[in-house]
Amino acid sequence: MSTTIPGPDGRPRCRWCAAAPEFFAYHDREWGFPVADDRRLFEKLSLESFQSGLSWRTILAKRENFRKAFEGFDFKKVAEFDEVDIERLLRDEGIVRHRGKIEAVINNARCALKLIDREGSLAAYVWRFEPDPTDLGTPQTASTSATSVALSKDLKKRGWKFVGPTTVYAFMQAMGLINDHAEGCAIRAEVEAARKAFERPKG
Repeated sequence: MSTTIPGPDGRPRCRWCAAAPEFFAYHDREWGFPVADDRRLFEKLSLESFQSGLSWRTILAKRENFRKAFEGFDFKKVAEFDEVDIERLLRDEGIVRHRGKIEAVINNARCALKLIDREGSLAAYVWRFEPDPTDLGTPQTASTSATSVALSKDLKKRGWKFVGPTTVYAFMQAMGLINDHAEGCAIRAEVEAARKAFERPKG
């Protein structure tokens, strides 16, 4: 089976875009392009945690609701959330109302503050786990990697929750630490060019 499908403009895109029309915009403008913004990195880790056991389509459709509910994923604000906020979020029909995942985001916001205090930034820390492209297999054939296992293990050691190797791998794909666009996908070369021009953050 082909790893690509024709996009709205006729150019090939990763086959997973076929799952929903709204995936094309996300795929073309966001997925795989490198990110160094701490808030965006925290948001994506949080949303990937919420996706666990669900589809990305569900989370993407609710993304703006999540942003509103979690103060734009400003982890300094989220770290201050208390039981009143948890109860508010559990009543919010616009997000995934899972107590464990909600509590994990608040916990992880507090862990992020400690990590930044020690490492300089979340971006500098995360990008230290960027794998060597030559160590990666054929695009979209894996759900974990040695580096996603290592990052997951280190985050857990630092107290983070809902950050298993598969969740972390999806995060790395989306935030550009890996160019996992299919061979032949029209956006793969754009992502590769962006990764080459990208200045890796340092602590």
